[in-house]
Amino acid sequence: MSLKDARGRPLRDLRISVTDRCNFRCTYCMPREHFNGEHSFLPRKELLSYEEIADVVKSILPMGLRKLRLTGGEPLLRKNLVGLISLLRDLSDSIDIALTTNGALLKQNASSLYEAGLNRVTVSIDALDPDVFQAMADSTQWSPNDVIEGIMEAKRVGLGVKVNTVVKKNLNEDQILPLLNRFHELDVPLRFIEFMDVGNTNAWNLDDVVSGQDIRTKIESEHGQLTPVAPANRGEVAKRFTLPDGYEIGCIESVTAPFCGDCTRARLSANGSLYTCLFASKGNDLKTMLRMNATSDELSDAIQSIWEKRSDRYSEERSEHTESTRKVEMSFIGG
Repeated sequence: MSLKDARGRPLRDLRISVTDRCNFRCTYCMPREHFNGEHSFLPRKELLSYEEIADVVKSILPMGLRKLRLTGGEPLLRKNLVGLISLLRDLSDSIDIALTTNGALLKQNASSLYEAGLNRVTVSIDALDPDVFQAMADSTQWSPNDVIEGIMEAKRVGLGVKVNTVVKKNLNEDQILPLLNRFHELDVPLRFIEFMDVGNTNAWNLDDVVSGQDIRTKIESEHGQLTPVAPANRGEVAKRFTLPDGYEIGCIESVTAPFCGDCTRARLSANGSLYTCLFASKGNDLKTMLRMNATSDELSDAIQSIWEKRSDRYSEERSEHTESTRKVEMSFIGG
């Protein structure tokens, strides 16, 4: 069955937040002044169990689901994450299972993640300079080297690896070329992300956005002309380019070049709500159904109804909504 929303977009990707907690306090995601000792994180009983998450995935698989991405918060803070990966892999040999992480805990977990059935990992790192890294992560416990060691271990055990970097004006613009040069050496694809107005706490301002075009101009000034790469499939969020020697980079331009028209993603929050947009103001409660022992068919019917009504295109309408719409925090539903 091929499920389509009100704008004809299929449901191909499910992003699953397994926790709202994180060991970093990145200024663009979980700024410390809002996520401090007084912030109330979800109690354990409010989190979906791994079995409940697997039930949701099982109910969507017949609708054309192709990719799963485990997110957070920081997903490696959730105990026995490999148990969830094993459950998901048992549902399908062919579905692509990925993980997004800040990399701090990746080195010691990479092998077990791979053995459990994980295909790929995307690691977020915003600077190689230790001071800039710690300023953006708002943490002194880890260094860029810790993250890079995790990346290298993930590659060694056989995981596919990509790196994401959020670029914010006057903060880490000078890290664009050092990051590119380092990951070029490691042969790890790097994607630069425009600073987005996700949630309500990161003090987003358009003046802080470094556009994908400006990022590419900086890269071309040192490495020569970039060659565009055609999208591999519908819903690909990064505009991809190659350097003259074939190394690939990407730019995710949600602000300056929205891609709502091809968005194939749903997001499952850690407490069991299904969101149809990264910038949504509210989700659709599935946890209650799960805990009332809904059947797989009943879950499928509910999700089908939610998706068929979906018409979200926040990024294309950003000028109308940025000031007035309250949005779910990225740490709650993942990026």
